[in-house]
Amino acid sequence: MTSTPEHPDDWAADNFVPTEELVRRQGIKPITSVDDLAAAVDPFESDEEYEAFLADLYASRRAGLA
Repeated sequence: MTSTPEHPDDWAADNFVPTEELVRRQGIKPITSVDDLAAAVDPFESDEEYEAFLADLYASRRAGLA
């Protein structure tokens, strides 16, 4: 089941794909244990990319303090 509406009123009919169809197309399977989450692929390709992400994150958080 999903809480996604069958078709949002403000979406064009030809652009909408129901959640269940997206899941089927992508072959997504339910998580069966927390070990499945721990085995996830690292989202960053390098340490430099990770450090750049953190720098941007911290800068965006500090931006609202000024």
